[in-house]
Amino acid sequence: MKVLVVNAGSSSIKYQLFEMPARRILAKGMIERIGQADAALVHTCSGSKHTARICAADHDAGMAVILSTLTDKKIGVLSEIGQIGAVGHRVVHGGEEFTGSVVIDAHVLDSIERFADLAPLHNPPNLTGIRAAMHSLPSAVQVACFDTAFHTTLPPAAYIYGLPFDIYEKFRVRRYGFHGTSHRYVARRCAKLMGLDKSAANIITCHLGNGCSITAVKAGKSVDTSMGMTPLEGVIMGTRCGDVDPAILFYLGDKGYDTKQLNAMCNKQSGLLGISGISNDMRNLLGRVAEGNTRAKLAVDIFCYRITKYIGAYTAVLGRVDAVVFTGGIGENNPALRAQICADQPQIGIQIDPARNDASSSDERLISAETSRVKVFVIPTDEEGAIAGDTYELAAGKSK
Repeated sequence: MKVLVVNAGSSSIKYQLFEMPARRILAKGMIERIGQADAALVHTCSGSKHTARICAADHDAGMAVILSTLTDKKIGVLSEIGQIGAVGHRVVHGGEEFTGSVVIDAHVLDSIERFADLAPLHNPPNLTGIRAAMHSLPSAVQVACFDTAFHTTLPPAAYIYGLPFDIYEKFRVRRYGFHGTSHRYVARRCAKLMGLDKSAANIITCHLGNGCSITAVKAGKSVDTSMGMTPLEGVIMGTRCGDVDPAILFYLGDKGYDTKQLNAMCNKQSGLLGISGISNDMRNLLGRVAEGNTRAKLAVDIFCYRITKYIGAYTAVLGRVDAVVFTGGIGENNPALRAQICADQPQIGIQIDPARNDASSSDERLISAETSRVKVFVIPTDEEGAIAGDTYELAAGKSK
């Protein structure tokens, strides 16, 4: 079965086409700047990259471009679009309703739309992408895969905030967590690498990119995670502030900041960018650290310190930790940061092997020392592959 995985943003569509169940990537790409005059396509297959200026006034037009590209005689991989048996959609927020991936029907569409107030920047474009795919591929099985689903196993003690309980009852204000597809994939892959059943492994997973989250996985289930009701909570990120005293916002409100300014500040002007005053890109910051820039060093140090704190806290939550996993763009590609994060943790059984950690490789690998009680892995995440797997299983089950 051919499975198309779609991740629709407000002005973009990322896609990968898989041959299932082998999870072989046939093609992948992205359309950017949908609705603008300079909309563009980047398409890759068989190791060759094709770029083009396109006309894509909306997501329906963007999806049509993708399908036309996939069936193009020169750069495509399909003879006709009917070969696509299922489409898997990344959806950020599933609220408390969806504990796993589901075949999309009218009820699911209504729920995704209802949860838009919990993820106003993500669910609406996700929904737009779903409707565009349903329009372009009416015979394909459409599946929604939720970022929040893996975290629906959090116990109430982990997800209820210290606010009046009726705030939760009325508005469902609680910790939801995000990056769930990534955390689930690397936790299960880590258990397999250690020769453990997923239900027997206690793992701390660190998804570190422009957005960052840490998750405690106990017996294969998420029991705590650093992001909260929104992706703003937790460790500092590229432009997000992470954990702060909420009274700071009241204080700044008294100083004349309105809610729109505070929202922009916390989400787009803080984190690595706000502290350093230079960049939200860790690669740029590490270059400036090497040049002796003190603000860049402060941003990097805070980033590492907060992650170290979460690993320590989740060690206490889990009681026994079998492994720590680093994934995401920063987690996979920055040995110096991994070393700094783990440097002060021999007391909880974490010891990095410098040679393993510094080895240049894009493959999954063990980077802890032989004497380390807790194993430490680098495992490249594969959210698209996980979505393709869920989609194939649901589509195959529906066709039986």
